[in-house]
Amino acid sequence: MPDIKILTEAELRDLVPLDADAVDCVEQGFTTLAGGKVVMPPIMTLPVPDHKGEVCVKTAYVPGIDSFAMKMSPGFFDNPKLGLPSTTGLMVVFSSRTGLLQALLLDNGYLTDVRTAAAGAVAARHLARADASRVCIIGAGVQARMQLKAMTLVRGIQNVVIWARESAKAEASAASLRSELGIDVTAAADIAQAVAGADIVVTTTPAADPVVQAEWLRPGQLVIAMGSDQEHKCELEPACLTKADLYVPDSQAQCAVKGELRSAIAAGLIAGHQSFTELGAITSGQAPGRQSDNELIIADLTGTGVQDTAIATLAGSRADAAGAGATFTS
Repeated sequence: MPDIKILTEAELRDLVPLDADAVDCVEQGFTTLAGGKVVMPPIMTLPVPDHKGEVCVKTAYVPGIDSFAMKMSPGFFDNPKLGLPSTTGLMVVFSSRTGLLQALLLDNGYLTDVRTAAAGAVAARHLARADASRVCIIGAGVQARMQLKAMTLVRGIQNVVIWARESAKAEASAASLRSELGIDVTAAADIAQAVAGADIVVTTTPAADPVVQAEWLRPGQLVIAMGSDQEHKCELEPACLTKADLYVPDSQAQCAVKGELRSAIAAGLIAGHQSFTELGAITSGQAPGRQSDNELIIADLTGTGVQDTAIATLAGSRADAAGAGATFTS
């Protein structure tokens, strides 16, 4: 049996920072997905309602890549009350040729955080106005922070407002990011004003009821909704999607079941058979992205298995180059 490489969270944080390479890696994943040859099954989800939790399993086989990742991602949203992170997990990497186990990436959800933030940057790169500089982040958790960091990689962000249900968390995140990034980051008391004044709005919550109303949205904005990735979640009022000039899902089939599209279909605002241009079609040049500074665009990012295989492949190649990780012989 072949050796199995084991990489810890600390090693993976060193190997795969949230940088331009990570964004490019995830963008290439979307582009490959648009080629139609990726095998990506529906997400398997185990709800744990008694403890406000869920465990998602995502994977994808990508032709041309020697391995594929199966990612197990728990999200237990009362954990912060216990002093624990909301999301954890690991990735298991198998050989595409033999199916043999190659690596265990014990990242505690870090790689998921990176690839999710990178996906937001990919959306902003192709769908935000070129001069977009004002960002509104809804939520104050780890992903809120990482989405903003990713956004600074693709746009000249100058002004940021953060809104969260717990104002103290918003204040703390704003102070930390202001110090780290050296840009104007403040906490917002009025969510409607925060949304209306932004060029890019990013929602990063596990909300079951809409936190963004359609009447707050303005021409020229990009809204990146990435918190709704389960059947019970919803961050945008369904009417937001019909107000948009362009709606872009990461995977329409997935968004129709777990994303903001699901809520709009359920509300009778969008027909279930209506077809939309996916993000990969735009990154691959098959379809145009933003065509006017006045377009209101919504990106619905539920998170795809191809992103996990892409980021795991990047981690593996860097680990091999650096000689990182422990080797276990079975």
